[in-house]
Amino acid sequence: MNTRGTGRANGSLPQTKICQFKLVLLGDMAVGKSSLVLRFVKGQFDEFQETTIGAAFLAQSVCLDDTTVKFEIWDTAGQERYHSLAPMYYRGAQAAIVVFDITKPETFERAKAWVKELQRQASPNIVIALSGNKSDLAEKRLVEYEEAQTYAEDTGLLFMETSAKTAMNVNELFLAIAKKMPKTDTQNPTHAARHRGVNLQDPDAQSTRSCCGN
Repeated sequence: MNTRGTGRANGSLPQTKICQFKLVLLGDMAVGKSSLVLRFVKGQFDEFQETTIGAAFLAQSVCLDDTTVKFEIWDTAGQERYHSLAPMYYRGAQAAIVVFDITKPETFERAKAWVKELQRQASPNIVIALSGNKSDLAEKRLVEYEEAQTYAEDTGLLFMETSAKTAMNVNELFLAIAKKMPKTDTQNPTHAARHRGVNLQDPDAQSTRSCCGN
Protein backbone atom coordinates (compact mmCIF):
# COMPACT_ATOMS: atom_id res chain seq x y z
CA MET A 1 0.00 0.00 0.00
CA ASN A 2 1.22 3.47 -0.87
CA THR A 3 1.45 5.44 2.37
CA ARG A 4 2.71 8.68 0.92
CA GLY A 5 0.55 11.60 1.97
CA THR A 6 -1.14 9.57 4.75
CA GLY A 7 -0.96 10.16 8.49
CA ARG A 8 1.91 8.66 10.48
CA ALA A 9 1.07 6.42 13.46
CA ASN A 10 3.14 6.58 16.65
CA GLY A 11 5.90 8.51 14.87
CA SER A 12 7.01 5.33 13.13
CA LEU A 13 8.10 7.16 9.98
CA PRO A 14 10.54 10.08 9.79
CA GLN A 15 8.98 13.52 9.47
CA THR A 16 8.97 14.98 5.98
CA LYS A 17 9.63 18.69 5.51
CA ILE A 18 7.18 20.37 3.14
CA CYS A 19 8.42 23.57 1.53
CA GLN A 20 6.56 25.89 -0.81
CA PHE A 21 8.12 28.22 -3.37
CA LYS A 22 6.91 30.62 -6.02
CA LEU A 23 8.17 29.90 -9.54
CA VAL A 24 7.56 32.07 -12.59
CA LEU A 25 7.95 31.23 -16.30
CA LEU A 26 9.10 33.97 -18.66
CA GLY A 27 9.85 34.08 -22.36
CA ASP A 28 8.63 35.20 -25.75
CA MET A 29 5.20 34.18 -26.99
CA ALA A 30 4.80 30.71 -28.54
CA VAL A 31 8.03 29.30 -27.09
CA GLY A 32 6.08 26.67 -25.15
CA LYS A 33 5.89 28.01 -21.59
CA SER A 34 2.32 26.85 -21.03
CA SER A 35 3.06 23.51 -22.65
CA LEU A 36 5.98 22.92 -20.29
CA VAL A 37 3.77 23.64 -17.28
CA LEU A 38 0.95 21.45 -18.61
CA ARG A 39 3.39 18.60 -19.17
CA PHE A 40 4.89 18.95 -15.68
CA VAL A 41 1.63 19.40 -13.78
CA LYS A 42 -0.73 17.11 -15.71
CA GLY A 43 1.54 14.99 -17.90
CA GLN A 44 -0.29 16.25 -20.98
CA PHE A 45 0.55 18.01 -24.24
CA ASP A 46 -1.87 20.00 -26.39
CA GLU A 47 -0.71 20.69 -29.93
CA PHE A 48 -3.07 23.66 -30.06
CA GLN A 49 -2.41 25.22 -26.66
CA GLU A 50 -4.32 28.48 -26.25
CA THR A 51 -2.36 31.70 -25.84
CA THR A 52 -1.99 32.78 -22.21
CA ILE A 53 -3.73 36.04 -21.33
CA GLY A 54 -1.96 37.87 -18.51
CA ALA A 55 -0.85 34.85 -16.49
CA ALA A 56 -2.04 31.41 -15.43
CA PHE A 57 -1.50 29.69 -12.09
CA LEU A 58 -0.91 25.99 -11.37
CA ALA A 59 0.78 24.02 -8.61
CA GLN A 60 2.79 20.82 -8.52
CA SER A 61 5.25 19.21 -6.12
CA VAL A 62 8.55 17.38 -6.30
CA CYS A 63 9.65 14.84 -3.68
CA LEU A 64 13.30 14.89 -2.60
CA ASP A 65 14.35 12.39 0.07
CA ASP A 66 12.90 13.83 3.30
CA THR A 67 11.53 16.99 1.66
CA THR A 68 8.51 17.75 -0.50
CA VAL A 69 9.01 20.89 -2.58
CA LYS A 70 5.75 22.43 -3.70
CA PHE A 71 5.94 24.89 -6.59
CA GLU A 72 3.36 27.65 -7.02
CA ILE A 73 3.79 28.18 -10.76
CA TRP A 74 2.97 31.43 -12.52
CA ASP A 75 2.93 31.05 -16.31
CA THR A 76 3.15 34.54 -17.80
CA ALA A 77 1.99 35.74 -21.20
CA GLY A 78 4.74 36.31 -23.75
CA GLN A 79 3.13 39.08 -25.75
CA GLU A 80 4.91 42.42 -25.51
CA ARG A 81 1.76 44.21 -24.36
CA TYR A 82 1.85 42.15 -21.14
CA HIS A 83 5.51 42.87 -20.39
CA SER A 84 4.66 45.62 -17.91
CA LEU A 85 2.74 43.08 -15.82
CA ALA A 86 5.69 40.69 -15.47
CA PRO A 87 7.23 42.30 -12.34
CA MET A 88 3.98 41.66 -10.51
CA TYR A 89 4.51 37.92 -11.08
CA TYR A 90 8.26 37.57 -10.58
CA ARG A 91 8.33 39.81 -7.53
CA GLY A 92 8.90 37.56 -4.53
CA ALA A 93 9.59 34.50 -6.70
CA GLN A 94 12.30 32.13 -5.50
CA ALA A 95 12.73 30.51 -8.93
CA ALA A 96 12.26 31.36 -12.59
CA ILE A 97 12.37 29.40 -15.83
CA VAL A 98 13.23 31.51 -18.85
CA VAL A 99 12.17 29.72 -22.02
CA PHE A 100 13.28 30.07 -25.63
CA ASP A 101 12.58 28.15 -28.84
CA ILE A 102 15.69 26.47 -30.28
CA THR A 103 14.33 27.07 -33.80
CA LYS A 104 13.99 30.85 -33.32
CA PRO A 105 17.16 32.79 -32.43
CA GLU A 106 15.21 35.93 -31.63
CA THR A 107 13.55 34.13 -28.71
CA PHE A 108 17.01 33.31 -27.34
CA GLU A 109 17.93 36.98 -27.44
CA ARG A 110 14.65 37.80 -25.72
CA ALA A 111 15.45 35.19 -23.07
CA LYS A 112 18.75 36.94 -22.39
CA ALA A 113 16.86 40.19 -21.84
CA TRP A 114 14.55 38.45 -19.35
CA VAL A 115 17.56 37.06 -17.48
CA LYS A 116 19.09 40.55 -17.22
CA GLU A 117 15.79 41.93 -15.92
CA LEU A 118 15.50 39.19 -13.31
CA GLN A 119 19.06 39.65 -12.15
CA ARG A 120 18.49 43.39 -11.87
CA GLN A 121 15.01 43.51 -10.33
CA ALA A 122 14.05 40.12 -8.87
CA SER A 123 15.14 38.61 -5.55
CA PRO A 124 18.95 38.44 -5.29
CA ASN A 125 18.65 34.77 -4.27
CA ILE A 126 16.38 33.74 -7.15
CA VAL A 127 17.26 30.46 -8.90
CA ILE A 128 17.10 30.96 -12.67
CA ALA A 129 16.86 28.11 -15.16
CA LEU A 130 17.15 28.48 -18.93
CA SER A 131 15.04 26.13 -21.04
CA GLY A 132 15.82 25.59 -24.72
CA ASN A 133 12.42 24.23 -25.65
CA LYS A 134 11.15 22.31 -28.70
CA SER A 135 14.15 19.99 -28.82
CA ASP A 136 11.92 17.59 -30.79
CA LEU A 137 12.46 20.00 -33.72
CA ALA A 138 16.23 19.48 -33.70
CA GLU A 139 16.34 19.28 -37.49
CA LYS A 140 15.15 22.91 -37.57
CA ARG A 141 17.55 24.06 -34.86
CA LEU A 142 18.96 27.58 -35.20
CA VAL A 143 20.30 28.00 -31.66
CA GLU A 144 23.16 25.61 -30.98
CA TYR A 145 23.20 23.73 -27.68
CA GLU A 146 26.79 24.78 -26.98
CA GLU A 147 25.94 28.46 -27.45
CA ALA A 148 23.11 28.35 -24.92
CA GLN A 149 25.11 26.20 -22.51
CA THR A 150 28.06 28.60 -22.60
CA TYR A 151 25.76 31.56 -22.00
CA ALA A 152 24.12 29.75 -19.06
CA GLU A 153 27.47 28.87 -17.51
CA ASP A 154 28.74 32.43 -17.91
CA THR A 155 25.56 33.83 -16.36
CA GLY A 156 25.20 31.30 -13.53
CA LEU A 157 22.02 29.64 -14.80
CA LEU A 158 20.75 26.09 -14.82
CA PHE A 159 20.30 24.97 -18.43
CA MET A 160 18.49 22.13 -20.15
CA GLU A 161 17.02 21.60 -23.57
CA THR A 162 13.44 20.42 -23.20
CA SER A 163 10.50 19.19 -25.21
CA ALA A 164 7.01 19.64 -23.84
CA LYS A 165 5.81 17.47 -26.72
CA THR A 166 7.94 14.41 -25.91
CA ALA A 167 8.40 15.27 -22.19
CA MET A 168 12.19 15.27 -22.58
CA ASN A 169 13.87 16.88 -19.55
CA VAL A 170 10.65 18.55 -18.33
CA ASN A 171 10.44 16.82 -14.96
CA GLU A 172 14.23 16.84 -14.77
CA LEU A 173 14.29 20.63 -15.09
CA PHE A 174 11.87 21.17 -12.22
CA LEU A 175 13.72 18.56 -10.16
CA ALA A 176 17.03 20.38 -10.72
CA ILE A 177 15.42 23.62 -9.56
CA ALA A 178 13.93 21.91 -6.51
CA LYS A 179 17.38 20.69 -5.50
CA LYS A 180 18.63 24.29 -5.57
CA MET A 181 15.93 25.66 -3.28
CA PRO A 182 16.86 26.57 0.34
CA LYS A 183 14.93 23.71 1.92
CA THR A 184 16.87 23.50 5.18
CA ASP A 185 16.26 27.18 5.92
CA THR A 186 12.49 26.75 6.08
CA GLN A 187 12.82 25.31 9.58
CA ASN A 188 14.20 28.65 10.76
CA PRO A 189 11.51 31.39 10.80
CA THR A 190 14.03 34.14 10.14
CA HIS A 191 15.52 32.40 7.12
CA ALA A 192 12.09 31.36 5.90
CA ALA A 193 10.95 34.96 5.85
CA ARG A 194 14.07 36.01 3.99
CA HIS A 195 13.65 33.39 1.28
CA ARG A 196 9.84 33.61 1.33
CA GLY A 197 9.68 29.83 1.39
CA VAL A 198 6.83 28.43 3.46
CA ASN A 199 7.10 25.41 5.76
CA LEU A 200 3.71 23.81 5.21
CA GLN A 201 4.02 21.83 8.43
CA ASP A 202 3.46 25.03 10.35
CA PRO A 203 0.14 24.64 12.27
CA ASP A 204 -1.37 27.52 10.28
CA ALA A 205 -0.71 25.68 7.01
CA GLN A 206 -1.95 22.21 7.86
CA SER A 207 -4.86 22.52 5.47
CA THR A 208 -2.56 22.63 2.44
CA ARG A 209 -2.29 19.32 0.60
CA SER A 210 1.15 17.85 -0.01
CA CYS A 211 2.32 16.30 -3.23
CA CYS A 212 3.81 12.90 -3.71
CA GLY A 213 0.36 11.41 -3.91
CA ASN A 214 -0.27 13.43 -7.09
